[in-house]
Amino acid sequence: MATPIAVYGAGGFGREVLMLIQHINHAYPDTWEPIGVFDDNVPAGRLVKKIPVLGGLSALNQYPTPLSVAIGVGWPMVKKKLVTAITNPMVSFPVLIHPTVLLRPEQDVTLGEGCIICQDTILTVDVSLGSHVLLNLKCTVGHDSRIGDFSSLMPAVHIAGDVMMGDGVFAGTGAIVKNQLTVGNYAVLGAGAVVTKPVFPHTTVKGVPAR
Repeated sequence: MATPIAVYGAGGFGREVLMLIQHINHAYPDTWEPIGVFDDNVPAGRLVKKIPVLGGLSALNQYPTPLSVAIGVGWPMVKKKLVTAITNPMVSFPVLIHPTVLLRPEQDVTLGEGCIICQDTILTVDVSLGSHVLLNLKCTVGHDSRIGDFSSLMPAVHIAGDVMMGDGVFAGTGAIVKNQLTVGNYAVLGAGAVVTKPVFPHTTVKGVPAR
């Protein structure tokens, strides 16, 4: 029997998450039953990829039965604020992994709740992802790397081996992080940045090499 699931967020990434759920169901039939979308900025009743908007945060916090919720939001601080505001004990945050992503037990990859791993992403061995980490399309994460809670990697971000990435990091499309580096909490890596030195918390770096 399929598990009821909803997506919070009716924007671009929320729609991509709905398609990810559909891809999972195509590969593994009846895994999920998409029942709705929640978004405070979209009127209830509107359809998003043929799925109805059920309301906003208040409606979600009053939902009466068990419900898996995927957070269709990319920006780390917004994602963290939203997850903190969801207080309904009926809500759980599943891990969603696209069928093209190969994960075997012997890889020793650890995933926190609410992680979303998109199409054609590669994680090698002894990788650890915190809670609510997003790895968008075609990312790679090398051996022994850690990515902290609420961090978001946009498409084609490449993290080399033994990288320690803090909580709430945002890596723009195509960013690259050299091996054995530390990226501090809530740092921002600009699109296309090539990071060759440690990045301090709450800083933004961009360019080649990133500064």
